[in-house]
Amino acid sequence: MMRFTHPAAILICVIAAFVSAAAGCGGGQATPKLYNRLIFLTRQSGDYDIRLRTSNDRQPVELGRVLPWDSQPVWSPDGSRIAFYSDRNFNLPDRDDNVDLYVMAPDGSGLTRLTNDPASDAFPYWSPDGQRLAFYSERDGQGDVYIMNADGSGVKRVTDDAALDIPYGWSPDGQKLLVSSGRSGNLDLFTMKTDGGDVKRVTSLEGDDVAAQWSPDGSQIAFESATGRNVEVYVVNADGSNLVDLTLRPLRDAHPVWAPDSVRLAFVSDRTADSEIYVMDTNYSFLTQVTAVQREDAWPAWSPDGTQLAFVSDRDNNHEIYLANADGTGQTRLTNDPNPDLSPEWSPDGSRLAFVRYRGGRRDIYVMNV
Repeated sequence: MMRFTHPAAILICVIAAFVSAAAGCGGGQATPKLYNRLIFLTRQSGDYDIRLRTSNDRQPVELGRVLPWDSQPVWSPDGSRIAFYSDRNFNLPDRDDNVDLYVMAPDGSGLTRLTNDPASDAFPYWSPDGQRLAFYSERDGQGDVYIMNADGSGVKRVTDDAALDIPYGWSPDGQKLLVSSGRSGNLDLFTMKTDGGDVKRVTSLEGDDVAAQWSPDGSQIAFESATGRNVEVYVVNADGSNLVDLTLRPLRDAHPVWAPDSVRLAFVSDRTADSEIYVMDTNYSFLTQVTAVQREDAWPAWSPDGTQLAFVSDRDNNHEIYLANADGTGQTRLTNDPNPDLSPEWSPDGSRLAFVRYRGGRRDIYVMNV
């Protein structure tokens, strides 16, 4: 696995989804488990280190044909651009192992490199108006949150402390950022203005709070908290009040994703031994098991209208992208390739999916119609 050059390295893995020894600490290019996320964290002597773990024609169009490492495709709010991070110097003699941020049109044209720094830049998040990007960078010797204009200009540092800071996106009004930070010891959630001011601590649980997401209406934050191998899904008001453990199980419930209605959450659970996808509302009025095939199902992504979920499954002995109605009916396989397909992301208009395909140690971004 590619790793960022942060001065820490260890064996305790805190994954932004399920914890897995097979997928956690270690090298090699083995096919990833479905419940691996794009980020995992390691800790030593109190420090953290980030390491890296999309017409009716459904034939995907490859966007990064010559690239070994394109990851985390993120659609701009108007659907005209896709931001991602990549190591595009992988095959060059002077390769420095860092990754940078890029943007392109959904058909692969207009490729633009946004960052060009000896340190690694990754994990882009579009502002709601599509004018700026928040991202993670180690350019100042530690992991911090930065923002820049969508064309790569005007880079500004948002966080500046000795701890690791990971961005998890913008508030729906574009005024604040959601950050998971180790400044208090464990990884806790904080909100702050885009200039780094008005910092408010949202969580202070025993575990590490990651995989966070603001509700579309801005009133709540969903996240997972990991203590050892126990991972649970929580919801808290954006001001830190009314913290609720939604899953209350001594197992692993992870990767909460808000529906557009700000009421339902999709998440992944191993409560039936396999990794399956569930939908519940934040008032406990219902819990729906979306998948039940005794295989690994993960990486749920809501359609913009809230009626469907795209997800990843190995039910046909390979990691492929599937589609299902939110109640679990109408499950349809969208991709059929011998290489693993992961990380589906809907276009804002719901007509396309971007995803990542693994091929011979490479990760390439594809877009397909839905």
